Amino acid sequence: MLTALKSIWQFAGKERANANKSLAVGFLYAIFHMLQVGAIYQVILALTGEEQSGNTALTALALLVTSILGRAVCNYFGQLQQAHAGYFMVGNKRVSIGDRLKSVPMGYFNDNSLGEITGITTTVLEEVETTAPMVLVGMLGGFINSLVFTAMVLVWDWRIGLIVAAATVLYLLITSAMERKSAVLAPKRQTSAAKMVSAVLEQVQGMSVIKSFNLTGKGDRRVREALAENCKCNLDVELLFTPYTIAQGLALHLGSIAMILAAISFYLAGTMTLANTLMTIIMSFLVFAQIESAGSSMSILRMADSAIHHANQIDSIPQMDEGGAVIQPERHDISFEDVRFSYEQKEIIHGISVMLPDKTTTAIIGPSGSGKTTLCNLIARFWDVDSGAVKIGGRDVREYTLESLMDQVSMVFQNVYLFADTIENNIKFGRPDATHAEVVEAARKACCDDFIEALPEGYNTIIGEGGASLSGGEKQRISIARAMLKDAPIVILDEATANVDPENEDRLQKAIESLTRDKTIIMIAHRLKTVRSAGQILVVDEGRIVQQGRHEDLIGQKGLYADFVLGRKEAVGWKLNK
Repeated sequence: MLTALKSIWQFAGKERANANKSLAVGFLYAIFHMLQVGAIYQVILALTGEEQSGNTALTALALLVTSILGRAVCNYFGQLQQAHAGYFMVGNKRVSIGDRLKSVPMGYFNDNSLGEITGITTTVLEEVETTAPMVLVGMLGGFINSLVFTAMVLVWDWRIGLIVAAATVLYLLITSAMERKSAVLAPKRQTSAAKMVSAVLEQVQGMSVIKSFNLTGKGDRRVREALAENCKCNLDVELLFTPYTIAQGLALHLGSIAMILAAISFYLAGTMTLANTLMTIIMSFLVFAQIESAGSSMSILRMADSAIHHANQIDSIPQMDEGGAVIQPERHDISFEDVRFSYEQKEIIHGISVMLPDKTTTAIIGPSGSGKTTLCNLIARFWDVDSGAVKIGGRDVREYTLESLMDQVSMVFQNVYLFADTIENNIKFGRPDATHAEVVEAARKACCDDFIEALPEGYNTIIGEGGASLSGGEKQRISIARAMLKDAPIVILDEATANVDPENEDRLQKAIESLTRDKTIIMIAHRLKTVRSAGQILVVDEGRIVQQGRHEDLIGQKGLYADFVLGRKEAVGWKLNK
């Protein structure tokens, strides 16, 4: 139990101060609660004739009003501090996870890991948000209040106090046994919840494939299994808790009955006054309420601890070395020096050495899966090489901090991702301090100002997550506008015109020429018009550079490049026969 409490306390981080305030308020709440008991006792003394003071009613009223107001104020501030602690401790953890993921190798991100991360940042952390503060504050606060009440009863009548103490100890022993048992099921429950989110996310993302193959109602086996497993885990937890919950209730109810029977027995024996007997009977319904509250929190202690442990697993994800320096290179040539790189155990890049001169354009072509995109990703350090080095301006990219490295590079991907935000903010993503006029100018150069201005809210139009409300060509043009606005000295274009309609292709090509003027350009391209104007062409096949040179040099050579040009000419010249 102490280990679990320590785990929650450490997880609270900056919110420990609010948790401490909530505990202090909880102690004051117990004091004000005792004033209510004092008010009741004053009334009983007057009714039994053991105190004949004219101020009894006023005293009881004053105590009762003070108790009600004091508890209301304490409850307000206690709940406020508890809610603040829960919300912000989880919020801070989500921010921490986001910061960590920025320096995680891109190879870590796949369908399984994304589902796991989604499950942790949603379901798991939501459980922490609701349970951790309740456990930390509710349990400790309940124990404090229970100790206050027990101490009061012991002072008032030690015999009744011993009964209260015995029932409390029995209750805590049962609760402790339940907490130990839950340690087995809690991790399984958290894992099943994360898998359920992962399966549902995969199902939603792949809905177009499911529908296109007419698998609606059939292609959801993984989701159904995940839901069934999560349901089973939750039922197992409830079935585990049920007998212990019953035993807890019996321990406290038997304690209350023992208090009543003992008080009546003491009264009949003449060792307890009528007023104290009546007060003991009333107290039997009040004294265990606080320890029951603490026990309820203790019963979910292991669940909260397991959720925190699950969330902290992201802290163990390997990070790229961030011991680099902030570097602003004077030139932006890129060199690959005997670079080798593997995905897991399979080597993809086999000892490539090549120089991409400063302020020149290099086109990379090759069959699908040949390693073109991997080369570009190594420049941006989405992955680290196994051996050799990738250098910008003569400095290994691993010598840069990730932030200063990305300041040197703009990337336009073939598969564009836009955020659920305004169009303007999406364009400003790489340069948040840009003015509206600069955004409009970048959009104009990227040939997307026309469709943006036609939208109801123009640049303030909110687009769906991933840019779902825009066409592929519109998303790609916004991505190009984003790169133009960032204005980095190195630009990587991965089929930047792949989804652009023919009417805008010429305009966009001119815009790209404007974007890439006086910059180091690397473009992955399959269009002859794009490739033939490059200062250098790299033909990549199976992770090796098999041809290198200008269009004029390579066109006369037998090999992949000549086949590429011939294939493109045939594709452009095809026609339907009548």
